Amino acid sequence: MGTRMTDRRSWSALKRERKVSVARRAGYRHAKEAFEIAARVREARERLGLTQAELAARIGSTQPAIARLEAGGVTPSLDTLHRIAEALGLELIVDLRRARRSA
Repeated sequence: MGTRMTDRRSWSALKRERKVSVARRAGYRHAKEAFEIAARVREARERLGLTQAELAARIGSTQPAIARLEAGGVTPSLDTLHRIAEALGLELIVDLRRARRSA
């Protein structure tokens, strides 16, 4: 018989059980950064009342590409971020800082 939903472990439990590695931490950090960029693009687009299709047209892209970006599924290039910032009337700021050491 198959596994019942109540028998399955939660994502938090699985995550705790996995061995902490440098690669895993880097993967989570990159995913978090993509998610944060996506949220900022979506919020700015919605604040201006633009649809994904309208933003895509302004930057020479497609609505599905904007949807993937806003879902955090892709990390946009700097060129794409510059075009998005310009289309949304924003300034893109890229900063390099000393890395924080992981404990």
